[in-house]
Amino acid sequence: MAEFDYDLFTIGAGSGGVRASRMAAAFGARVAVAEDKRLGGTCVNVGCIPKKLLVYASHYGTDFADAEAYGWNLGPRSFDWARLIANKDREIARLNGVYRGILEKNGVEILDGTARVLDPNTVEIGGRRVTARYLLVATGGLPYVPERPGSELAITSNEIFALPARPERILIVGGGYIAVEFAGILHGMGSHVTQIYRGELFLRGFDRDVRSVLAEEMRKQDVDLRFGVDLAKIEKRAAGVAATLDDGSVVEVDQVLAATGRRPNTQGLGLESAGVKRNAAGAVLVDAYSCSSVPSIYAVGDVTDRINLTPVAIHEGAAVATTLFGGRPVKPDHTDVPSAVFSHPNVGSVGLTEDEAREKYGDVVLFRTRFRPLRHTLTGSGETTMMKLIVDKASDRVVGLHMVGPDAGEIVQGFAVAVKCKATKAQFDATIGIHPTAAEELVTMRDPLPPVAPAGSE
Repeated sequence: MAEFDYDLFTIGAGSGGVRASRMAAAFGARVAVAEDKRLGGTCVNVGCIPKKLLVYASHYGTDFADAEAYGWNLGPRSFDWARLIANKDREIARLNGVYRGILEKNGVEILDGTARVLDPNTVEIGGRRVTARYLLVATGGLPYVPERPGSELAITSNEIFALPARPERILIVGGGYIAVEFAGILHGMGSHVTQIYRGELFLRGFDRDVRSVLAEEMRKQDVDLRFGVDLAKIEKRAAGVAATLDDGSVVEVDQVLAATGRRPNTQGLGLESAGVKRNAAGAVLVDAYSCSSVPSIYAVGDVTDRINLTPVAIHEGAAVATTLFGGRPVKPDHTDVPSAVFSHPNVGSVGLTEDEAREKYGDVVLFRTRFRPLRHTLTGSGETTMMKLIVDKASDRVVGLHMVGPDAGEIVQGFAVAVKCKATKAQFDATIGIHPTAAEELVTMRDPLPPVAPAGSE
């Protein structure tokens, strides 16, 4: 008889857990995965996929308006939130089935329910105890809402996808990518959007030019951005809610969206009984191979709070499966990971920010351009695109690339290959652009910005 019921037992069937489970089974391991919600995790159900569908929907308003400048005569138009949500739900249900099919096709047993760790090799699910040579924690993260008077009246990014109606007036609390994305989504659908953030500028961790340009572009669209203020309390009103800010002002809205961060989903998993170490935020502490403080327990994805992106979780899951069952140890590579924010307009980034590059390399050369997209030469829109290259002067390597503008994610994905391959500015310059495109600007910037004087040199 086998020493364990399974070779790998995965808790959580999100992107990272599914990839690790599928690959482990393909290597010949006996694998089971437990999921207490819908298959696919945050990304499929209340994250990347439904959000991007709503982003597409939100662009049609300006697209219709822009079409008139190109000769199209459009009649009366209106927006049906309920129809969009129903269509979105149908697509998500289809994807849930796709994930189930992927697991079953590879021989992974799916256990519906909440799994709790009892010891380094044992879990309990639905009153049944099972054992595994290795456990993999891939339970993702959950929205975090700070305690405030009336905070129970706010919704999170989980609930917004199921609202029965689009809020005419909404207050978005937070300055991360979820906050700015929903500000663009709802504004594009016709809502009056107020977004507040306690810091001086949102999107902390992104390049400062990206942050300031995006704020400027959003304000051009009449999104009410307020920095340096926070939510003090929420009170129910006959028509909606009243949100009092810590500067004393009151914003009356139909809905408050708390996009105030996410926390690793580790509460109630029983990890402490197995001796798994976590940090103050609850994230599972792991080594370079995603192994926890307990040799038989691994963790991937948002539950480790490293780089909380779906492709990163998938990459980490694949590395764990290969390490444990593929015959060779593989460390996930977290350098030069590209990312996008599907705001209005989009943001795309790869590599270091300007501040990070100066700290790491000292002497850097900056190239930056800002222009009106060709499309808007007829529409009259004041929207602009910003692109920025950060170059290590000593090696001529492009160590950071950032963009704010339409299709930024699509454009930066391709250039991320060049950054990952350590391409130099000379190689960018030697590449012939595709004309007329916005992307060609990234290979035609020739004039660097004036160097910044070192601090204290004046």
